[in-house]
Amino acid sequence: MGAHNNVHIPKESWPYFTWLAIEFFIVLAVGALSSREVVNMIAKDATPSMQNWYFFGAISAIIVAWYIVIRPFVFKKKILETRY
Repeated sequence: MGAHNNVHIPKESWPYFTWLAIEFFIVLAVGALSSREVVNMIAKDATPSMQNWYFFGAISAIIVAWYIVIRPFVFKKKILETRY
């Protein structure tokens, strides 16, 4: 039996974009759970429409804080960058 020379071997065993998607959904889940707790603390003082604003405002604040403030400092090391 001969060997095939048309076998594709990727440089990485897992596609890079899936790690970004997993990271996004983890940050989204943490933001949703945290904002739910924030809204539960202020539920008796705010109307339901204001609770919606607090909920989505807290989620967006957590996502923006992660991607703009925290993530660049966490993944600053060269050893963690695998982009080509």
